Amino acid sequence: IKATRARLAAELERTGFRVPASEANFVLARRPGVDLGPVARALAARDILVRHFAVPGLEDALRITVGTDAEVDALLAALRDVARP
Repeated sequence: IKATRARLAAELERTGFRVPASEANFVLARRPGVDLGPVARALAARDILVRHFAVPGLEDALRITVGTDAEVDALLAALRDVARP
C-alpha cells in the first residue's frame, strides 16, 4: 500500500491537486478554491467512488482510498478527463 499511495499522491500532485502526507490507506486530495463535488459525481458516473466533503472548508477536498494498482490507474485516467485544472 505504501508504494501505491506514494504513486497516487505524486500523480495527483502532477495533475494540480495538493496532497498532504499520509500514513493511512487513503489520501486527501485538494484543489484550493474549487468545489470538487462535480468531480466526485463525474467519477461516480464511471463507477469510481471517492468521498467529497460538502462542508465549509472542505468543499475542495476528496478522500481517495488507495486501491490496487489497476484501480489507481483507472482513477487517474478518469481524473484526467473530469478534473482538468
